[in-house]
Amino acid sequence: MQQRDSDATAPPGIGVGMVGYAFMGAAHSQGWRNVSRVFDLPLRPVLAAIAGRDAGAVRDAARRHGWAAAETDWRALIARDDVQLVDICTPGDSHAEIAIAALEAGKHVLCEKPLANSVAEAEAMATAAEAARARGQVAMVGFNYRRVPALSYARRLIAEGRLGALRHVRVSYLQDWLVDPDFPLTWRLEREHAGSGALGDLGAHIVDLAQYLAGEPVAGVSAQTETFVRERPRLTAAAGLAAPSGQGAAVVPRGPVTVDDAVVFTGRLASGALAAFEASRMASGRKNQLRLEINGERGSLAFDLERLNELSFHDHGEPAATAGFRRILVTEADHPYLEAWWPPGHTLGYEHTFTHQARDLVVAIGTGTDPAPSFADGLRVQRVLAAVEESARKNAVYTPVQEVPAEVR
Repeated sequence: MQQRDSDATAPPGIGVGMVGYAFMGAAHSQGWRNVSRVFDLPLRPVLAAIAGRDAGAVRDAARRHGWAAAETDWRALIARDDVQLVDICTPGDSHAEIAIAALEAGKHVLCEKPLANSVAEAEAMATAAEAARARGQVAMVGFNYRRVPALSYARRLIAEGRLGALRHVRVSYLQDWLVDPDFPLTWRLEREHAGSGALGDLGAHIVDLAQYLAGEPVAGVSAQTETFVRERPRLTAAAGLAAPSGQGAAVVPRGPVTVDDAVVFTGRLASGALAAFEASRMASGRKNQLRLEINGERGSLAFDLERLNELSFHDHGEPAATAGFRRILVTEADHPYLEAWWPPGHTLGYEHTFTHQARDLVVAIGTGTDPAPSFADGLRVQRVLAAVEESARKNAVYTPVQEVPAEVR
């Protein structure tokens, strides 16, 4: 890893305040805690404060993850003078309110995906971010899979024209944590909190990846969604992805599931390339499987998150007798982000994407450049999600995706 400067020559600090402390809060905390120990940065993140509604739980999270202070009101966190950057790791129903308040208070903002629960909220956030940009603030969405080195390298190869004109994009993201019908009714299964189900939770990731890798937007979709288990036991205690199942369905009151369990949709990119998407939280045996393949006139790329240090590449210009997909081990120093880590062949993991995310945001703030994905990028994803839901309501009728207004691009 890169050598760190002494305290006397260390870069100035930037105070980070985080709202939320569960799964994503822990992942983001690790990224903030580690980033300045790995990368040379123009600013040094300082874990100033973390906020959550449960006083005991947020104090424990602060102790566990290295935050200097704990707050039980996100407004108090935003008001702190030692916080210059607000990181939002809450359910989607609070993203817009917190992000807009933070931007109006003069803070930089990182917001977890999906950007919001509706296009209207996402539009308001993108507008607030554009206004804040004129004041020197930045806002970024936490699509962490962009920061997998193999996927960043895939984007580089596509941008360099190694695949030529794109023909097909296929992406799937499959999990199985909802297969048990007695898994409890967490907030992720309630539309008022989550906005949608597998569509927003997993589909947002693969829509963003498709648009990021292809370098162009999804222009329209034809979709179907399904909720396979329509009622689940109500929670008797707070729970998340690892909530215990089998609470006793016969005695525990059940409540309605108001989001989708799975979604499939086809689409067309702006260039005319065809795309296929699948997201499910009911795919038994699949814990966190994200796969993609992109085919172009000159070659193809394939990726599997379960082998996240590898990229498969096919050069269609090679002689047929020896042509085929070849495995690229993405661990070289000239691969994205790898200059700061280990010698070639020493692999990275899921948690490193959050360190890379923190690195990119801090560099953007320190250098006065625009980070990506921006809130406008998050709005583009939100518009695709909205088109998917509209198409599914109309029995898979092809539905164009509305363009993002020029004033917030």
